[in-house]
Amino acid sequence: MPSRQQRVALVTGSSRGLGSAIARRLAQDGLAVAVNGVRDEAQALAVVDAIEGAGGVAAAFPADVTDERQSIELVAAVTERLGPVDVLVVNATGPQPEAPLMEVPWDDHVAQLEFFVKSPVLLGRVALPGMQARRWGRIIQIDSEVVDRPPPGRSA
Repeated sequence: MPSRQQRVALVTGSSRGLGSAIARRLAQDGLAVAVNGVRDEAQALAVVDAIEGAGGVAAAFPADVTDERQSIELVAAVTERLGPVDVLVVNATGPQPEAPLMEVPWDDHVAQLEFFVKSPVLLGRVALPGMQARRWGRIIQIDSEVVDRPPPGRSA
């Protein structure tokens, strides 16, 4: 359990990859970390174990951040277990097909919009009021270099 003065970070998509590295670094910097993933709970628990093994504070919170109800419940669960979210790192992502426009189904484009547009809005709407009330908070959205240097033939 974090101390009352310890800041709390929620890092979406932190059960693996870049999100895992971000979660570990924030814990190293002294924040209590809410590790989030939707697929493999064992991966999230492994990240939590690594953080705790290094002396940090962390807990796993499975949730689909593209679902409004689950986003609300996620922030509530983090707040109840670790404390209010001070730092929100929106890192979760879904499939990013590497194919020409004509080969990518509309559903794949919608999935990308849900991760890169919808989830930051949903989570921000839930976390921001607490940050405003405490007069401190950070929201960080992790994106891709693809926005500046799109690969040839990639529809997104």
